[in-house]
Amino acid sequence: MGLFTSPIKTFDDLYLHTLQDIYYAEQQITKGLTEMIGKAENTALKQAFQKHLGETEQQIKRLEDAFQILGKPAKGATCPAIDGIIKEAREIISDCDDHEVRDAAMLAAAQAVEHYEITRYGTLVSWSNQLGRKDVAALLEKTLNEEKATDEKLTKLGESRVNKKAA
Repeated sequence: MGLFTSPIKTFDDLYLHTLQDIYYAEQQITKGLTEMIGKAENTALKQAFQKHLGETEQQIKRLEDAFQILGKPAKGATCPAIDGIIKEAREIISDCDDHEVRDAAMLAAAQAVEHYEITRYGTLVSWSNQLGRKDVAALLEKTLNEEKATDEKLTKLGESRVNKKAA
């Protein structure tokens, strides 16, 4: 079985596992964002993290709605990818003595998370449509659009303020 809690034999199994993967990831991201809010020195960065924490809480609710629509229990499957991204971020952040460099490191870590989420949600929207689950696709597409918007906002924040101060 490898990393997965149950065998993946069908496309439906893969679809459900991927939903469980992102459900777990979103819960871990909530914890990571809470930590970064506490460590961010740049006011705009702190506000961006706070805003995205609220969005992430709504995204978890949407995933729970998707599970309900599919008649499946809302449960996570351990996601080694997000665990690795968060672990790396924590290590880099803890090595930064300069608060401006730490802010840049947190922004970069947040974007790594966003990029992971964009790939997962993009795949899930496509698969939902493939499986005729337009109702689930609509929920997940809303989250996908939020993740893309957050990534864009973080890019602008990095280029206009955070990375300049760190340099």
